[in-house]
Parts: sequence; C-alpha cells; structure tokens
Amino acid sequence: MNELYSEHPVMFKNNPLGFILALLLVPVLGIGLIIFLVWNLQNKASKLVVTENDVLFERGLLSKTRSEINISGIRTVTIKQTFLNRIFGTGTIELFTSGDHPEIVAVGMPDPNSVRDIIKRRQSLGN
Repeated sequence: MNELYSEHPVMFKNNPLGFILALLLVPVLGIGLIIFLVWNLQNKASKLVVTENDVLFERGLLSKTRSEINISGIRTVTIKQTFLNRIFGTGTIELFTSGDHPEIVAVGMPDPNSVRDIIKRRQSLGN
C-alpha cells in the first residue's frame, strides 16, 4: 500500500489566532498548557491517508473510527478554506460518494488541494 498523502491536522497553521491566545494563557495558571495538550491530542487522534486506490480517515486515540472509501467511488471532493487557511496552506477536505452528506470530513489538513489533485489523478488513471 503506497501512501501518496498521510497527514494529521496541524495546530498553528489551521488556527493561528487560537494558537496565539493559548500561548498568551500559558502564564495564567498553566491554562494555555492544558489547551495545547488537549489540542495536540485531538490533532494526533485524526489522520487522513490517501493511497493509490483508497482514502482512509481514522479518528480516536483509545477507540478508533475508520472510514475507508475507494477512490473510484468518490463523486465530489470539496476543499473549504478561510482567508487564513489559504495563507497558511490548510483547509477542510470533504469527500462525497453519493448523497448530500460527505462520508469523510477532515478538518485542518495541510495542503488540501494536493489531496484533491491526487484523487483526480488516480481517478483519471482508473478510467
């Protein structure tokens, strides 16, 4: 299984204002450290992997939820980026197979446009 993309959500680039606020709260009874710890655990608990044939999204630390979609079954790839997301190269990736609700929603992923490009390139090779 050759991984073409394998990333966890990022902290600073996805929410720089939240990062700065947490940093400012570090001297206040260590509240900032708690925020950083929880935030880091949430980010490490999610992972998006794109292989040659599948997209796998895992969530959870102790118990895991895994969603796997065959690339040929993906109908639509939606990338959502705020202004700051675009500046820092992050965004939300939504993958649709059928229906109006995405099967996979990966928030805060680095370089989301590369995921769309990989999926479209793999789909064109499969046709």
